[in-house]
Amino acid sequence: MTSITTAAINRPALGIFYICLGILAISVNDMLIKVLSGGYPLHQMVFTRSAIGLVFTFGFVFAEGGLGLLRTATPGLHLLRGLLVVCANMTYFCALAVLPLGQATALFFVAPLMITLLSIPILGEKVGPLRIGAVVVGFAGVIIMQEPWKADLSVSRLVMLLPVIAAGFYALMQVLTRRLGMTTRASALAVYIQGTFLMVSAAFYLVAGDGRYAEGVTNESLIFLLRAWVWPSPDDWLVFLGLGICSGVVGYCLSAAYRLADAATIAPFEYIGLPLAILWGWMIFGEWPVPATWAGCVLIIGAGVFVFLREQAKARPTPGRRARWGRR
Repeated sequence: MTSITTAAINRPALGIFYICLGILAISVNDMLIKVLSGGYPLHQMVFTRSAIGLVFTFGFVFAEGGLGLLRTATPGLHLLRGLLVVCANMTYFCALAVLPLGQATALFFVAPLMITLLSIPILGEKVGPLRIGAVVVGFAGVIIMQEPWKADLSVSRLVMLLPVIAAGFYALMQVLTRRLGMTTRASALAVYIQGTFLMVSAAFYLVAGDGRYAEGVTNESLIFLLRAWVWPSPDDWLVFLGLGICSGVVGYCLSAAYRLADAATIAPFEYIGLPLAILWGWMIFGEWPVPATWAGCVLIIGAGVFVFLREQAKARPTPGRRARWGRR
C-alpha cells in the first residue's frame, strides 16, 4: 500500500492555484447546467457528468500512484463527505434553475465564510483578528447583494434559501476534506465523491426516473429535480461531455486545494466565482447585475485579496527575528 504521511500538509501557493482552477471549472459547470435545465432532469445531468468525470478522475489516480490509493481505513467519513457534496449540489442546482446565475452564486458565497469560521473549532486552525475582520467585510458584501430591503421578490424566500443551505453542506464537506486529506490523496478523494454521485443519481433514477412524481407539480425547482429522463440530442451530448470534463477537474482540484493548505487560507479564493458567474450570466443568459450586486462584489473580492496578502505577509520572515531569538 502506498503510504501517505499523517502530518499536516501546508503548501498554500499550490493550494491557491488548485482552488482557482477548480472554481473556474465550477463556473463553467454551473453555466452548462443552467443551459440544460429546461429540458433534462437534474439527476440525469449528475449521473452523466459523474460517469464521464470518473474516467478522468481515474487518470489522476494512476498518475498519483495507482489503485492502491483507493484503500482507506475510514470509509464512513468518505461516504459522509460524498453525501454532503451531493446534498450541496442538489440544493444549489434546484435554485439555479430558477434564479439568475449571478444571484444564485452570490447566495452560495456564504460558503467560504462558513469554511473559514468552521476551520477554527473543527480543525483547530488559527485565524487572526484581521482575517476574521475580512470575513465580516465579505459577509457584509453577500448581504448587500441580496438586497434584503426589497419586499417584492420574483421568487419565493424558500428558493432563495436553497443556495444558503447548499453552502452549509459544502462548508462542512470542505472542512472534512482538510481532515481526510492528511491521509488520502486528492485523486482518491475525487473518486469517492464521483462514486457517491453515481450511486445517488442512479437510485434517484430507479425511484423517479420515469417522471411520475413531476406530474401536476408547478414549482420549477421541483420540476427540474423530478422530470423524466430524456435521451440527449447530438448537440447536447457535447454539453454533457463538457459537464463531465468539468466534473473531473472540479473533483480533483477542490480536493487538492483543501488538502494542501489551511481551509481559512483557501476559502476566500472561491470568491473568484462571483465575477465569473456574472460574466456567464451576461454572455449566455443576458442577465446584468444591479448596482447592489456590484457593490457586494467589491467588498467580497476585496476581503479575499486582503486575506491572501495577509497570508503572504505572515509567511515572510521579519528582518532581525532570528537575531532577536538568538540572543534569548
